[in-house]
Amino acid sequence: MKYILVVGRHKEIMETLTRLINNKPGWVALPALSNEDAKNILLHSSIDLVLLSSGISSRDEHSLKVFTSKHYPDLQVVQHYGGGSGLLYNELQASLVLQN
Repeated sequence: MKYILVVGRHKEIMETLTRLINNKPGWVALPALSNEDAKNILLHSSIDLVLLSSGISSRDEHSLKVFTSKHYPDLQVVQHYGGGSGLLYNELQASLVLQN
């Protein structure tokens, strides 16, 4: 299983991303609507990849990237701000392959 932390601020978009990721065999999405939720998930789960979605302020994005690089330096953070499910799958698959 690959566990993907999905961080965003738009509830409807997050629901769609979670559904798309969970529909892919072997992938599990863990959604977070705030940096606090994201950090809590990172601290208590085994995450393979962080996906940043829309609605995150540049300040929150920077804060999350700093936290991730400090505590999980090998964890890749991928930005996805749209482009359809095909692009999403390709971005995630490429990032997961690079980690192995």
